[in-house]
Amino acid sequence: METLNNWKNLTIDSLSSMGKEIAAVFPKIIGAITILIVGWLVIKIVLFLLGKILKLTKVNTLSERINDMNAFGKGDFKVDIVKIILGFVKWGLMLVFLIVAADILNWGVISNEIGVLLRYLPRFFSALVLLMIGFYIGNLVKNTVKRLFDSLELGGSNLVSNLLFYIIVIFMSITALNQAGVDTTIITNNITMILGSFLLAFGLGLGLGSKDIIADILRSYYTRKTYAVGDKITIGDDSGVIEAIENNSLTLLTKTGKFVIPIKDVVAQKIEIRS
Repeated sequence: METLNNWKNLTIDSLSSMGKEIAAVFPKIIGAITILIVGWLVIKIVLFLLGKILKLTKVNTLSERINDMNAFGKGDFKVDIVKIILGFVKWGLMLVFLIVAADILNWGVISNEIGVLLRYLPRFFSALVLLMIGFYIGNLVKNTVKRLFDSLELGGSNLVSNLLFYIIVIFMSITALNQAGVDTTIITNNITMILGSFLLAFGLGLGLGSKDIIADILRSYYTRKTYAVGDKITIGDDSGVIEAIENNSLTLLTKTGKFVIPIKDVVAQKIEIRS
């Protein structure tokens, strides 16, 4: 009989302690659920208002410019800056309310880990911004160099412009990874060695292979300062009117026909200008 009484008392004490613990935890659970519900409503309102503000500021035009660069190829991948910003704001607010709910429930470990993730988000966002800026600058330099080469009638415009584009994108990507907290020492050293060797070989090849072209361009520059289209000149045994002055040649229209004279011959010979 005494044993039964002991069991009875132990059962009552156990249930009583469990009831007290549930009674103590239950308000915290209600509070955490309330915080999450309020957080969900706040997130919905903030995202709605922020979406309207971003549309008024016409951020979509920046997305269209980035997509027009075709930096990621001509596939289905498109950049939508509005969705990226709204996504960061959404997850940032969600983490904030999860931290508050975890603190209410005394889940210190979860609260600290979520706090670490929340503090990392600005670094990740800034790294993403740096990467997008790198693509924009790379595309700007690429188009500028291509137009410059085309205006000078130089070959290899696509090769040089694409090379500069990828160099800028690679270095901006490394900078973005450093901003995100990724150790890029090994990557930087290897890429620097590879690019240095490639640029040295490319520079030597370009310098040796295009020295005559560059010399002709300089000759044509000084020829244009001395002569103009429409001038009547005598060069050697030929007399006529200058029809065009190109980067590597001069076109002379004579009575017997049209002659294309290499620009180096124009500079090297004695020319008479007749009024």
